[in-house]
Amino acid sequence: MPIDVPPVLPPLDEPVVCSIMAAVKYELPVNIVLAVAAQEGGKPGQWVRNTNGTYDVGPMQFNTSYLRELSRYGITPQDVEQGGCYAYELAAWRLRGHVRNDRGDLWTRVANYHSRTPTINARYRQQVMRRAAWWADWLDERFATQQVAQGAVFSGAPSETPASAVETTTVAKATAEPRAVTTQPAATSAYVPRGLVMGGR
Repeated sequence: MPIDVPPVLPPLDEPVVCSIMAAVKYELPVNIVLAVAAQEGGKPGQWVRNTNGTYDVGPMQFNTSYLRELSRYGITPQDVEQGGCYAYELAAWRLRGHVRNDRGDLWTRVANYHSRTPTINARYRQQVMRRAAWWADWLDERFATQQVAQGAVFSGAPSETPASAVETTTVAKATAEPRAVTTQPAATSAYVPRGLVMGGR
């Protein structure tokens, strides 16, 4: 058997696969999209009523007030309430808009996906940061990953940064047998967004 045979990984569920593909497509750190998907925690066909009379729809819990804006592009609530990867791609597209166009640090921009109200944004921000740290570890155990400089996230520039940069790039190889994964995200203050290394190691 060849030495460079990739490891056998357990099957991944739809939210994980769709989040990874959407993150790569929209050039976002993979663990951030995974963290937002886990935080939203919606299900296909789900409509959750909010106290203000709006609804959060589908796997990525798009608010109906936001979907009204998207209707000019022909996007309907039915489009985002269904299973499959479309809701994740739309969420990554929206996250990319917040990350590249909004003000504030990376995590405030990511939390704008949920709310711009400062207290709600701050609470969501902390939850997503913990989840993103957990997903970074999860990705590092299974895939070749690299740290992503925040400047690259904001600008959409290539993810790799030179070793002399303030934030260095580290490539971690996938392990042959993934370690057990705990279900509780761990908090960290030294967190760095992760991207997948594409096209070999």
